[in-house]
Amino acid sequence: MDDLYRDYILEHYRRPHNFGPLQAPTVSREGANPLCGDRITIELGIRNGVVDQVGFTGRGCAISQASASLLTDEIKGKTVEQVVAFRADDLLDLLGIEISPARLKCAMLSLETVGGALGDLDPKPTPAANAS
Repeated sequence: MDDLYRDYILEHYRRPHNFGPLQAPTVSREGANPLCGDRITIELGIRNGVVDQVGFTGRGCAISQASASLLTDEIKGKTVEQVVAFRADDLLDLLGIEISPARLKCAMLSLETVGGALGDLDPKPTPAANAS
């Protein structure tokens, strides 16, 4: 089963979804992992409290780039509150394989960057009271 997920991750690395800049993003944030050199820029287009556009650019290892591809697929069409409530375990579930402690920072770079971008919104979003 791990081989199937590895192929899945490599496919997202080779042909990432939502790769490329947006024309007029609502928020944009760059993130980096200085330990390995991964870099990513996440751009979000938000309309009426919903992430209706998302794009990313960057370079890095297969885990960081696949993670960004999977995360951008997941958050598109979600409310800002739903995106804020998205957790590390949710992203690890999307990746579907065990991530070593050394690679965890690579896997979480996109989620940390999205969180930073959302933190730049005014007013600051907070998770809905009943979100889990």
